[in-house]
Amino acid sequence: MSIFLETSRLELRAFTESDLTHLVDLDADPEVMRYLSGGWATPADEVRDTVLPRLMRAHPAWGRPGFWAARERVGGRFVGWFELRPVAEDRADVVELGYRLRRDAWGLGYATEGSRALVDKGFAELGVREVTANTMAVNSGSRRVMEKVGLTLLRTWFEDWSEPIEGSEHGEVEYVLTRDDWARQAAR
Repeated sequence: MSIFLETSRLELRAFTESDLTHLVDLDADPEVMRYLSGGWATPADEVRDTVLPRLMRAHPAWGRPGFWAARERVGGRFVGWFELRPVAEDRADVVELGYRLRRDAWGLGYATEGSRALVDKGFAELGVREVTANTMAVNSGSRRVMEKVGLTLLRTWFEDWSEPIEGSEHGEVEYVLTRDDWARQAAR
């Protein structure tokens, strides 16, 4: 199993079929899914047939996946996943950052640690020009992670959801970090 990135406490690697049970469990936690589906679990067959193949897919713009299974370096416990993938199919200079962690991994700094390492790798090694990230405006935990990593609020927008979830009336937010801003932050 090939490691894409290591931090002091985490290993990020490409997903494999053997991650199915971990993903089913992750997407079954109502608190994990609160800002994604209103707390509804993703059915196991949907995780198997749609979610896992999407997480394993290599993006044409850079020939590698954009989603990474995360586990603790000590003990190997699965803690969730991180995303750093091209927004467009045909170019890799603008990427989306994302993360979904098990509830028992919240508050340990893993989201910030993994996200910061991916952002740094994207700018330093992968030719990324801009990192973007989105969440619900009311998702204060995720917004704090984005800000700790150096992203800044770009905009708030409102969607028409066929099945709105609690808090959706406050909109969605997009955060962004450019290569130039990242370099300025790193120089401090």
